[in-house]
Amino acid sequence: MRLSSIARHASCRVALGLLLALASTTAGLAQQLAPAPEAATGRITKIAGTAQRFMVAAANPLAADAGREILRAGGSAADAAVAIQLVLNLVEPQSSGIGGGAFLLHWDEAVKRLTTLDGRETAPGAAKPDRFLGPDGKPMRFVDAVVGGRSVGVPGTLKLLEESHRRWGKLPWAQVIEPAIRLAEQGFTISPRLHGQLSGERNLAKDPRAAAYFYEADGRAKSIGTLLRNPAFAATLRSIAQKGTEAFYSGDIAQDIVATVTGHPTNPGDITLADLAAYKIEEREPVCGAYRVWRICGMGPPSSGAIAVQQILGILETRDLTRLGPGAEAAHWFSEAGRLAFADRNLYVADPAFISVPTAGLIDGAYIHSRAGLVSPERSMRRAKAGEPPNRRAQLLAPSAGVENGTSHISIVDTSGNAIAMTTTVESEFGAKLMTAGGFLLNNELTDFSFVPEEDGKPVANRVEPGKRPRSSMAPTLVFDAFGRLYAVVGSPGGSQIIGFVARTLISLLDWKMDPQAAADFGNFGSRNGPTELEKGTEAEAWKGALESKGHEVRLIEMTSGIQAIVKTPEGYVGGADGRREGVAIGD
Repeated sequence: MRLSSIARHASCRVALGLLLALASTTAGLAQQLAPAPEAATGRITKIAGTAQRFMVAAANPLAADAGREILRAGGSAADAAVAIQLVLNLVEPQSSGIGGGAFLLHWDEAVKRLTTLDGRETAPGAAKPDRFLGPDGKPMRFVDAVVGGRSVGVPGTLKLLEESHRRWGKLPWAQVIEPAIRLAEQGFTISPRLHGQLSGERNLAKDPRAAAYFYEADGRAKSIGTLLRNPAFAATLRSIAQKGTEAFYSGDIAQDIVATVTGHPTNPGDITLADLAAYKIEEREPVCGAYRVWRICGMGPPSSGAIAVQQILGILETRDLTRLGPGAEAAHWFSEAGRLAFADRNLYVADPAFISVPTAGLIDGAYIHSRAGLVSPERSMRRAKAGEPPNRRAQLLAPSAGVENGTSHISIVDTSGNAIAMTTTVESEFGAKLMTAGGFLLNNELTDFSFVPEEDGKPVANRVEPGKRPRSSMAPTLVFDAFGRLYAVVGSPGGSQIIGFVARTLISLLDWKMDPQAAADFGNFGSRNGPTELEKGTEAEAWKGALESKGHEVRLIEMTSGIQAIVKTPEGYVGGADGRREGVAIGD
């Protein structure tokens, strides 16, 4: 469906009555091609939302409602982001929360300025490169590394929210926190998706606090529709509302975080009060590049998202995708572009405070076009090698695929035209499976580092080091038209698949002229420099034979994206929220 037709709808209508059912290590490629970070729980049929003055798109209706409440009260995009994230902590705890980290893009419409803020978690000061090696010197099993305190990084989400509110907020800090406090105290009902995630999770119930909150006495997940109240989280938020993030990064809450991490009975971590007190938000240079008549902007390292998306789009720019349309030929080029982008990502991208990342070289137009020349129209390369971008330093590095997992995304445009694209995470489903006394879960973000610190005597760029931020694939994205005007706000969860999800959504919007809902819902496909992956049960599945005839090794898999997209139109805004999750795009 095209934008011109969908924009005529008067309001957002979302079919949420559908009951969802749960669809039933080593470093390197096996880690990279880990299963979807959150289990598939079916789909909800939706149509695009429309609005004239402002719009929010978030992964849960209660979170989107909180954002709309704040915008209706005169709040800014930054104000709404606080409210949405804190409610997501309650209603979508498997994906994000104040125990995790996030990346945020902010567009200031009045001064035409894009700012990107890094709220990624950091490794504790005691962390060492061999953190995830067993006594035999081999990488730990992923699940053994995740569950417990060993995998927990210093959280950054809350400080990111405070910093963005300090810069761009309009309403009082306490006011934007109030919707989450109210919901925590009054309670909310367990949604079908949350129930499905809880039912499929095997380690969360081993944590006594999480077990008491999410599960019945017999170990079964609390049923759909059960009212959950979280007075502990309400108390945490009240303290933060009164004292700011100082209440989280020091004092009783900080002491409890440290005790929870270091006191795990079988897999303790080593976060200290000093680690929490030292955490800082980093402002990064945006990563921007041209795609046809558009300008695409995203987050720089330690996220690899924007670089890889730029590389994929730059390679695809050599093709007439509008003429090709969705199909096996486009999927061939998209997958080959993904292979080349992931080869570079795996070698070159890590925390720029520790590694000289050749960002400008990796997104250089001439370099990307030279990489496009490696793609054969007739035959898959199956496995790409990293290139030699300009401006790189002579560094002896070994590649690392890494394991990256779950997440949520928030897209917002306020009444002044300011926008936020924020991708936020606790890493795996329910993070480290540790709940604090303050009513929130802790991340397992440190497993985004390479488990193997060196290969063939060469250090891995994304190795564990004290104070380092693990590489990410999160790709919050803003799109600008040829006149520099904001056109779209896009992002998705999905671990390392985020890169493909976002790039595929962008070509769906820009080349195939889909409305945001159709673009979010379209079948996913691509490659992370391994097999070509096609999403089961979607349009993409039909392309298997044609791709195999070009030499692709094809895998049909679940691909649980959670795309939230907003597009500006002459009439206002059109939004889409991925039908694979429970979100909505709403506004006034």
